[in-house]
Amino acid sequence: MAEQHTPPDEPDPRSHPDGSTQAPTRGRARARRRTSTGTRKRARIRPTVLFPRLPLPERAFLADALRTETVGGVLLLLAAVAALVWANALHSSYEQAAGFHLGPSALGLHLTLAHWAADGLLTVFFFVAGIELKRELVVGELREPSKAALPVLAALCGMAVPAAVYTAVSSAGGGSLEGWAVPTATDIAFALAVLAVIGTALPPAMRAFLLTLAVVDDLCAILIIAIFFTSDIHIAALAGAAGCLAAFWLLLRLEVHGWYVYLPLALTTWALMYNSGVHATVSGVAMGLMLRCTPRPGERRTPAERIEHLVRPFSAGLAVPAFALFAAGVSVSGSALADVFRRPETLGVLLGLVVGKTLGVFGGTWLGARFTRAELNPDLAWPDVLALAALSGIGFTVSLLIDELAFAARPQLADEAKAAVLIGSLAAAVLAAVLLKLRDNAYRALAAEETGDGGGSRATLTERKA
Repeated sequence: MAEQHTPPDEPDPRSHPDGSTQAPTRGRARARRRTSTGTRKRARIRPTVLFPRLPLPERAFLADALRTETVGGVLLLLAAVAALVWANALHSSYEQAAGFHLGPSALGLHLTLAHWAADGLLTVFFFVAGIELKRELVVGELREPSKAALPVLAALCGMAVPAAVYTAVSSAGGGSLEGWAVPTATDIAFALAVLAVIGTALPPAMRAFLLTLAVVDDLCAILIIAIFFTSDIHIAALAGAAGCLAAFWLLLRLEVHGWYVYLPLALTTWALMYNSGVHATVSGVAMGLMLRCTPRPGERRTPAERIEHLVRPFSAGLAVPAFALFAAGVSVSGSALADVFRRPETLGVLLGLVVGKTLGVFGGTWLGARFTRAELNPDLAWPDVLALAALSGIGFTVSLLIDELAFAARPQLADEAKAAVLIGSLAAAVLAAVLLKLRDNAYRALAAEETGDGGGSRATLTERKA
């Protein structure tokens, strides 16, 4: 909106001590009405992307809120709670909604709502994850091997140990090994939300460590889905998807602009990838990795930053909560919960998330710092790493997705494993919240002590915080 300046030779009506206003001249009144009317017209015709029924300030506020980890995590939690309530209170209607088919059969896309959420909307989440991974590889922590070594090693061990825990528990109880990958994932939205809510006084290095760990975790989860949960490959569709990805990359290199070019191409790529037999979310990651993350001279924001800024609210506000709504609806009766602790597969998932993740991330970090040249960030202490290791046990989104793929032929076991994922993620969140709160209190005490004694050397404070 253009600013309206009062001419210097006329006093500002708003400046009168008695609060009275001067009647403007007829010409100025008409000019102001024209300006106001023109401004309102421009506001009405301004193109919108999200929340079209809300005024611009409210839309901007909601979009910015959805870009924060806290709001995204809360929406995800609310969707999961809604799914549990709906599935247990009105089970038949929940099943009917999740199983409702729509989409063109001729294109092989006559899918249920649950499949649209898992294979369609969740692709947006993985698209954002691909952008985050590209940014970390090019300009972030993963760009410098010395800084990335420990978080990467922690992520790898944090996937290997839960898989080993699941395998050991399930084998000992005579269960199947199909779900070995279920407890290997970390839900970045939930984990960062818990860290943001609990750790207001924690050092930024903790968030950087967790973000790097979660990004590598997502990459490995994508590879697991692509390699181990791809059934029959349809070469023609896969070749078409590869051709669309090549065209997507070429258009980006040629700096072709316009959503009307990329959106149809992205949808075509997704449809071909889905029909190829490879999980459709892989297409989202591939396109996210192609976006440029390095700024050009005079460029305020890179294409990756601009697109992520637009897409993240859709991912956090719709895509991930919709997936949770149709994936987390499992029975929470007493017998169903008891089965989680009786079946070897579900017990393996639960222990893999709570015990395996904590031991894997913490142990991998310690081994890396002990036996390699990699060093722990000087702003972190080992109790910080333990809290982050427990936090990584929040599997949820990706764990639920892998659960559906791993136990696709055994729906009852898939539902029981989902309950195990929910219980394990909740237990990991509670454990992490306690540890993070203890660390938060410790850092607050250090800050108060530093303020009270007029400061102190950074080395001394780093030594005392452990």
